[in-house]
Amino acid sequence: MKELTSSQIRQMYLDFFKSKGHTIEPSASLVPKDDPSLLWINSGVATMKKYFSGQVVPENPRLTSSQKSIRTNDIENVGKTARHHTLFEMLGNFSVGDYFKKEAINWAWELLTSPDWFGWDPEKLYMTVYPKDTDAKTDWEAAGVAPDHIIAVEDNFWDIGEGPSGPDSEIFYDRGEAFNNLADDDPENYPGGENERYLEVWNIVFSQFNHEPDGSYKPLPRKNIDTGMGLERVVSIFQNARTNFETDLFLPIIEKTAELSAGKKYGANKEDDVSFKVIADHARAITFAIGDGALPGNEGRGYVIRRLIRRAVVNGQKLGIEGAFLDQLVPVVGTIMQSYYPDVLEQADYIAKVVRSEEDRFGETLDGGLTLLNSLIADLKKQGGSQIAGPDAFKLYDTYGFPVELTEEYADDQNTTVDVDGFKAEMQKQKDRARNARGKQTAMGLQHDLLINVKTPSQYVGYTQLETTSKLTELVVDDQLADEADNGTVEAMFDTTPFYAEMGGQVADKGDILDEAGHVVAHVADVQHAPNGQNLHTLTVVAPLKKGATYQLKVDTVFHSKVEKNHTATHLLDKALREVFGEHTQQAGSLVEGDYLRFDFTHFGQVDPADLAKAEAIVNEKIFAEMPVTTVETDIESAKKMGAIALFSEKYGKVVRVVSAGDFVTEFCGGNHVKNTNEIGLFKITSESGVGAGVRRIEAVTSGAAYAYLHDHDDILHAVATDLKVTQVSEVAQKVSALQAQVKSLEQKQAALEGKLAGQQAGAVFDNVATAGNYKLISGTVQVSKMDQLRALADTWREQALSDVLVLGAEVNGKANLIVAVSADKQKQVKAGDLIKAISPKINGGGGGRPNLAQAGGKNPAGLPDAMTAAADWLAEQD
Repeated sequence: MKELTSSQIRQMYLDFFKSKGHTIEPSASLVPKDDPSLLWINSGVATMKKYFSGQVVPENPRLTSSQKSIRTNDIENVGKTARHHTLFEMLGNFSVGDYFKKEAINWAWELLTSPDWFGWDPEKLYMTVYPKDTDAKTDWEAAGVAPDHIIAVEDNFWDIGEGPSGPDSEIFYDRGEAFNNLADDDPENYPGGENERYLEVWNIVFSQFNHEPDGSYKPLPRKNIDTGMGLERVVSIFQNARTNFETDLFLPIIEKTAELSAGKKYGANKEDDVSFKVIADHARAITFAIGDGALPGNEGRGYVIRRLIRRAVVNGQKLGIEGAFLDQLVPVVGTIMQSYYPDVLEQADYIAKVVRSEEDRFGETLDGGLTLLNSLIADLKKQGGSQIAGPDAFKLYDTYGFPVELTEEYADDQNTTVDVDGFKAEMQKQKDRARNARGKQTAMGLQHDLLINVKTPSQYVGYTQLETTSKLTELVVDDQLADEADNGTVEAMFDTTPFYAEMGGQVADKGDILDEAGHVVAHVADVQHAPNGQNLHTLTVVAPLKKGATYQLKVDTVFHSKVEKNHTATHLLDKALREVFGEHTQQAGSLVEGDYLRFDFTHFGQVDPADLAKAEAIVNEKIFAEMPVTTVETDIESAKKMGAIALFSEKYGKVVRVVSAGDFVTEFCGGNHVKNTNEIGLFKITSESGVGAGVRRIEAVTSGAAYAYLHDHDDILHAVATDLKVTQVSEVAQKVSALQAQVKSLEQKQAALEGKLAGQQAGAVFDNVATAGNYKLISGTVQVSKMDQLRALADTWREQALSDVLVLGAEVNGKANLIVAVSADKQKQVKAGDLIKAISPKINGGGGGRPNLAQAGGKNPAGLPDAMTAAADWLAEQD
C-alpha cells in the first residue's frame, strides 16, 4: 500500500479524472445557494443539480470535485462509530449526458488498481450490482474483476421519488480478518452487509430512468453518471487506520484536545475516546460552517452549529477541560486542510472569535441547565417518582443544549431514569416542524429538455448599446418551440440583445420590442439565461411576432440608469462594510432594483448604529470624490492579480469582467455600472435588520430616491417642530429631551399616588381574614394601574405575616390580573402555582409561578369575584 497523506489522495483523485477530460469544480460553500430543499450542501451531486436538471448546460459535461459536505441526521452516532461524521468530503466524478456505464466502471477500476494511481490489490475489491443490471456486471468483468467478487444486491437502485433514478454499483474494500467483527456464518458477513471488515468506499450511480409521477420509470433522454467516494474512508485504508479518526484528518485535533484535557490520552479509555472523536468531528464541522458564513443561532443552520458546539463543550467537560477550548482547535483544523482550503486558516481568527463567544455563552447556560436538572430530580424524589419526563428531558436538550445521554448519566447517578421514548417523540415533533418550514421542495428536479439542444447564439450588447435591430431566432409558446405568436406571454431569443438577463443580484432590464414600422409588438417583462447561456426574454405580446423577422429592441433607459446607480453603490457599500467591520464580513446576497438596493452580509452580533453611519459616510465620500468607474474583461487569474474580489458564491467563466471604482474597490461583476461615482448622486441607508443567524440586511436608496427619502423625513421633522412649538428644527432634540424628563417626573408622582392608594385599599383588604378549611385566607379586588403594584402588596402582606394565603385581583387596562402568595410555613401543603391554575379559568386566562408566588392574566375582569370564591373553595378541599 502506498504511503499517502489525505492531501495527496484528494489531489490524486482529481488529477486522475482531469486526465480523463473532466473539469475540476471547486468545492462550493456549505451554505446552499438558491436551493431551499437543502439546509446544507450534503453531497457532491448537490452542487451539480442545475446541470442534471437541465437548468444549466455545463461548458464541459465531464466534471469532478472534492466537495465539503455536512449531514446532521445522525449527530447522536458521531463518536460512537468508526465512520459517522457531520462534516466530510465527497470525491466524485460526474457525466452530464456524456459517457455512461462502461467508461465509469473502467475508469473506477483503473484509478483503484493501477500502480500509477491508488494501486490497491484487486483481490481486496468487491463490487455490488443491481440484479437486473446485467450490463454493469458484464462491464466489471470486462474491466478485470473476478466474477466471484461481483455480488448482486436488490437494494442497489438509487431512487428519491420523482426525478432521475437508476441502478448503482457500490465498491467495497476487504480490510482483512483483523477487522472481522462477525461470525463466519453471520448473514451480514459479506461485502455490502453491516460489518467492519468490508468497507464501502465508492458508489457509482447510473442515472438512466426518470421516475414519473404515476410511479413508472421511463428512460432518460440523457443518461448521467453520479459517483461519491468518501475521502475520510479512503484515507483510513491508505493509512491502515482502525477508524477514520486515526488518520491525519483527525489525529492532530485529537492530540491538541488531549493537551488541553486533565491528563487524558486517546486510546486509553473507550468512553474518553468517544469524547475525543466527538470533539474532533464537531471542531471540523463548526470551523468550516462558520468559515462559509453560517453562525450560531436558534434555528436552521445556526441551530445546528450551536448544537455541535454545545455537544463538543459537554464532551470537553467529560475530559476534564475547564472553560472554553474549542476556539484553540480552529487553527489546527485550518492547518490540516490548508492545501485545498486555504481560506479556513486565513479566517481562523474570526472563526475562533465566534466559537469562543458561543462557548462562553453556553458556559452560563450549562450552569442553568444543571440547576434545572437537579431541581427535577429533587422534585421526583419528593413525589416518589423515578423517571424524568420526556418533555423535561427535551427542554434540557433544546433550551440548555444537554444531549439526552448526558441527562441519562446524571439521572443514573441519582438512581433515576429518563423517558427516552418521550424525549424522542418531542424530538420528532421538532423535526416535523423544521421539515414543514422548509416546504415540500424536491431534492432533484426533473429534466427540462426543450431548450437544452437549442444552441442558437445570442449576443448581449447592453454594455455599450441600449437599442438594437435584431432577428428573432427562437420562440417558445405554451412550452413548445413555435414560429409565431399573436398574443399572451411567450419566451423569445434574439441574435443580439441589449436586455440584461437577471444575474448576480441585478434584476433584468425592461423595455419594448418594436416592428420595422416602429410599432410596439411586445413588452419585455423579464429576461433570464437559457440552459446554454442565451438571454431568454419573457414577452407580453400585443401584436403578431414571427420567428426570423427583424425587430427593434429598446431598453427602458430610465429604469436601466436607476439600476446602474444602485449596482455601483452596492459595490461601494460592500467595500465600506469590510473597512468598518473587518475583512471577515462577506456578501451573503444582494438585490439591485430600480428604486432601491438590498445587501445581505455576514456579521456576528448586532450592528452598532454608529458603525452603520460610518459605512454610509464612506459610500457618500466615494460618490462625492467623483471616481471613474471602469470595467475590463480578462482571464480569471489576471483578475485575481488585479486584486479583484469575487462576490458571494458566483460562478465565473474563463473570461471575466472586473469593475473598479477608482482605487477604492475592484471586484468581479458582470452587471451594469455608472461611468463615474458622481452619477450616483447620493446614498442613504433606509433600514438595517437581521434576517438569519449571523446575516444582516441593509436596504438603501440612491440618487432621486435618496433625495425623496430625505425630503420626506425633513417634512416629518418640520411637522414635529411645529407640534413642539419650536422655531428651529435644531431645537427639536432638546425639546423632546425636556418633555421626556417631564413625563418621567409625572410618572413617578403618579406611581407614588397609586402606591399610596393601593396601601389604603390594602388596609381594608388585609383586615378581612377568613378561614378556608385549615388555612387563613385574605382575598379581594383592588384598584391598581399595573401588575407591579399587586406584587408590592404581596410583599407588604408577607412582611406582616397576616395570613397563610393571599389572593388579590385587579382590572388593569380592561384585563383581569390575579396574584397568589403563600406563607413560607405552608408551601409544602399549598403551592401558589397550583392555586392560580385552579382559579384563573374564572377570568378566562391562565398562569403559573413558584410555590410561594404565582400570577395570572385573563380577558374577563367580571370573573374576579368568582375567582376569589373559587380560591376559598379550593383551599377548603386541601388537607
